[in-house]
Amino acid sequence: MATDKNIPGTTPVRPSQVKLLYLIVYNFASTVLWLTVLGRTVGATVLRGPEFVPLAVGSFVRWTQTLALLEVAHSLLGVVRAPVFTTAMQVASRLLLVWAVVYPFPNATTTSIFYTSMLLAWSLTEVIRYSYFALSLARSAGGGSSGAGVANPPVPDWFTILRYSTFLVLYPVGISSEVRLVYLAAATPGAAERLHPYYPYALYAILAVYVPGSYILYTHMLAQRRKVLRRLKAESSKAQ
Repeated sequence: MATDKNIPGTTPVRPSQVKLLYLIVYNFASTVLWLTVLGRTVGATVLRGPEFVPLAVGSFVRWTQTLALLEVAHSLLGVVRAPVFTTAMQVASRLLLVWAVVYPFPNATTTSIFYTSMLLAWSLTEVIRYSYFALSLARSAGGGSSGAGVANPPVPDWFTILRYSTFLVLYPVGISSEVRLVYLAAATPGAAERLHPYYPYALYAILAVYVPGSYILYTHMLAQRRKVLRRLKAESSKAQ
């Protein structure tokens, strides 16, 4: 069978184009999934109260977060340039929450307001992050210009600033909520100890590494923010 490169008037599809298209689809789909988490969380909280949030979104957020394992694979395989260590740390901490803390001990964790605050922090962060990446990649796919030869508008500066600034508030909210839920699972009678007598101690050990782990991730994001804001400032100066 003839391939595209053998057909006159066609342009072969390069691997880089396939990767770019895949990343656009992945980030767009992730935006929709996390927007659903955000909508369900807010809707359940406003209409019926925080106690109904687990029923509205519990299973959905668990599988949505599990999908983020692909991001570790992306980093390992070089599909994206994100550092493997920090990516794996962030994904692992969230998988710990949804599968090893909330899922086995719902009575001790999902009844807390910290479950709702955690989901709000996660979903707001991810809606902004994934939509920013999808928009940036879509612009790259267009080659910086439209089919009519008119330059595509770049990602707005305000959106870039939003992407690299909201974590200043949302990350501490998310981390403090996570810490509280891990503690509740470990300390609530009949929760972690029911699974195994040593399980509470394992959770306390995890809490002991949350502080240094959170510091590493937070300082990494601060460094990214400084780098991006310096670039925006330099580009703004050139444009004047």
